Amino acid sequence: MKIGLISLGCPKNLVDSEVMLGLAQNAGHELTRDAADADVLVVNTCAFIDKAKQESVDTILEMAEHKKDGRCRRLVVTGCLAERYRDELREQIPEIDALLGTGEVEQIVGAIGARDPGLGARDSGRAELKPGAAETRFLPLLRADGQPLNLERVSGSRAPSPEPRTPSPGSRAPGPEPRIPSPGSRAPSPEPRIPSPGSRAPSPEPRIPSPGSRAPGPEPRIPSPGPRVPSPEPRIPSPGSRPTYLYDASTPRLLATPRHYAYVKIAEGCDYKCAFCIIPTLRGAYRSRSIESVVAEARTLAANGTRELLLISQDTSFFGVDRGERGALARLLRRLNDVEGLRWIRMLYLYPTTIGDDVLDAMADCEKVCNYIDLPLQHAADVVLKRMKRPGTRASYERLLDRIRRRLPEVTLRTTFIVGYPGETEANFAELQSFVAATGFDHVGVFTYSHEEGTSGYLLTDDVAAATKRARRSALMSLQRRLVTKALRSRVGDHVQLMVDGPSSEHELVLRGRMASQAPDIDSCVYLTETDPSAIGTGALITAEIVGVSGYDLLARPLETHGPA
Repeated sequence: MKIGLISLGCPKNLVDSEVMLGLAQNAGHELTRDAADADVLVVNTCAFIDKAKQESVDTILEMAEHKKDGRCRRLVVTGCLAERYRDELREQIPEIDALLGTGEVEQIVGAIGARDPGLGARDSGRAELKPGAAETRFLPLLRADGQPLNLERVSGSRAPSPEPRTPSPGSRAPGPEPRIPSPGSRAPSPEPRIPSPGSRAPSPEPRIPSPGSRAPGPEPRIPSPGPRVPSPEPRIPSPGSRPTYLYDASTPRLLATPRHYAYVKIAEGCDYKCAFCIIPTLRGAYRSRSIESVVAEARTLAANGTRELLLISQDTSFFGVDRGERGALARLLRRLNDVEGLRWIRMLYLYPTTIGDDVLDAMADCEKVCNYIDLPLQHAADVVLKRMKRPGTRASYERLLDRIRRRLPEVTLRTTFIVGYPGETEANFAELQSFVAATGFDHVGVFTYSHEEGTSGYLLTDDVAAATKRARRSALMSLQRRLVTKALRSRVGDHVQLMVDGPSSEHELVLRGRMASQAPDIDSCVYLTETDPSAIGTGALITAEIVGVSGYDLLARPLETHGPA
């Protein structure tokens, strides 16, 4: 059968999607980007905050239309929304044929092949996994607009909307839309514009309608984003009922990213009890893979052309602690640094209380490990941090950041904040602004608080008005924009190393690349406009000179190429 899969949400969810595609292909199914051509459509959903839930519901309903008008015979819904609202989805969207939660990824083959009208997967349809069977190939996923996933910035720096469309715990908030200069004599066209995530270059014919264009019908009654009456206790499942699945190096996997970079999930779940976060409920307790498993997967990826490895989990700096392996992350970095073919190793989602000196030492010692620290701090006012059930204070954060910068003088710091948390006052917000101004982060994302049932924060009164939340977010992003613009202008004339991600989606004669200080999808980038694109392959490492600034992005001209991927 032909299988089409739409992946929503964060990179951690994307890895689950890649595993499901690998399992489906390993079982003999054919994969397609065209929803109209699919026998089975799979929607891997996100349910982190209200906007993500709404996007997931809209996409499910869009795909359900293909059961009426197209070739599709089965609709499978997976991921966080299925984990959180299984019963509601079963009742309110009868077009769904199977539901798999976050701990049931490996049952995707049964869900695809089940013939009964009930909901759920049959184990008899599961593929047999053989050691070393991991396969790494580029495969674009379906999205709500039919574009390959790698053309979409999940919450890039240029989105004009007031909030990220598909937020994730590590997502970067949008900034102004940049303009880049024409490639010159090689292109007679007018000055190109690099589109925002909401205005990506269209494909020749839209294969998947946008969520906003679906046929009218009754709305599913998934819990509304609006005010709710809090229950006496948040509905947290018992530990025994939470997900426990964790893929390993032998699990088949098809990459949906460009060939030269890949995400590797080194752990799953979370043991923290942050008041605003539903992730521990959706993903289960923290559980690490072994160092050997991660290194084995990295070697397979590198042998297939991956040059940049992005290590992800809910708390990457906690890696190995659950297994009684103190110092495991530092040892993992040193092992990965020896993997032939890798050029950059990047960690995302570190936690402010678990970054040890051994990790900083490994980052300083290992030439392939990017001096890049993604450290979601969420706030800086002590009273708000306490109410959020976040460990640490502004003073402890300042000491941590000072320690990081002393050990890694060239470090890039990325963080995210939440504004409008219950009880946040103007004075609290002013303290957050002063912290951002004094610290000088390289990348900042800001989210407005989303009141989520099942969290302990849901028991508080959501007393900050929506308009106030938006205004505070805008004010904080405006402050960050001013700080970043000044810092970027000081880089003009610098010679930097770039990894080339390929042609711009707006203009084929403009190449897009990144410095080691820029992660794919979530950070800004560097545009190369004075070059012959055919002379530089995707994944190539080049030396370039920064020649200008465009919003959050930089403009550069190439000086030297260090070979294609």
